[in-house]
Amino acid sequence: MNIAYAAEAAQQVVQAAKAVPIDGTIILRAAALLGAGLCMGLGAIGPGIGEGVVGGKACEGIARQPELQGPLTRTMLLADAIAETTGIYALIIAILLIFVVT
Repeated sequence: MNIAYAAEAAQQVVQAAKAVPIDGTIILRAAALLGAGLCMGLGAIGPGIGEGVVGGKACEGIARQPELQGPLTRTMLLADAIAETTGIYALIIAILLIFVVT
């Protein structure tokens, strides 16, 4: 029953898609939205991995030398801020793709 319903729904989607003419602006908008999604998805991988590594190493350092907690925490936060800049650049490009490209 679910397969028949899915097939009927897919048929209706295909018929509706045939009724809508596709021109260059729709393709450009779709490409911009796809690019924005890919930009954020791929642009967040590096900062996520980098911040995880930095946080883990800072925890290891604090566990080995607890008296250096303050300097290690400051250094970790600075490294996290630097690593996050690539994610922020990706966000800016994604926002430009969504709202500026028409």
